[in-house]
Amino acid sequence: MKIHLNCKQILGRTQVISTHRQFVSAIKLFANFKPECNIDNLNLQRPKKSIKLPNVLSQEEIIDLIRCTQNLKHRAIIALLYSCGLRVSELINLKLTNINIDRKQLFIENSKGRKDRYVSFANSFIPILNNYFLSYRPKYYFVEGVKDKKYSAESIRQFIKRNCKLAQIHKPVTPHTLRHSYATHLLENGVDVRYIQSLLGHARPETTMIYTHIRRKYLMQISNPLDTALLKTRNADKTNTNILLSRNYK
Repeated sequence: MKIHLNCKQILGRTQVISTHRQFVSAIKLFANFKPECNIDNLNLQRPKKSIKLPNVLSQEEIIDLIRCTQNLKHRAIIALLYSCGLRVSELINLKLTNINIDRKQLFIENSKGRKDRYVSFANSFIPILNNYFLSYRPKYYFVEGVKDKKYSAESIRQFIKRNCKLAQIHKPVTPHTLRHSYATHLLENGVDVRYIQSLLGHARPETTMIYTHIRRKYLMQISNPLDTALLKTRNADKTNTNILLSRNYK
């Protein structure tokens, strides 16, 4: 049948896993409504999602990035993205009326999944914010482009990329990298994953749990079994405590 041919054509292309999953789900739904099409619904398997760990910056790299950003507007954007763990769309749509400096809070309105939430920004961000407001005087949105229109997400991506080069950060960095870094650093500082879920606006705790896999501070504290094996060997042979793997065994 023609639909079988199209199915093979699409699944044979190089597509991301999510595209394959959506396509298989659509075919399964179609097969339920049109049993006469003779599609074997049970044999249509959705490919498993690949678990890709997000890229994060260290806290030192975050500070270097902010300090190397000379443009005040760009610096304010980078600092706020990290300080509140915002999605770039949330920052672009952030209204001035939703910024409460006294309470150090942002009201994130109608975000992903049509959900609202409050987030707090850092004390150290307030001087940047005040300088930015005095210099640029935005009228409606936190950041505005030409003729008071919304700022471009692509512009943010581009200047983050440029300033990463100035900060000698050689890994790929996007606005979402700052959000990943915010969540990871909160977790490393002992904040409960349930609070992080609320701060990020995640619908499911499983989405937040991925950050437990990239806590570098805890990874660095884990004793490597090669080191412990070598230490055990040295302790067992008190006559030769200078055992080195770089030397041949005699």
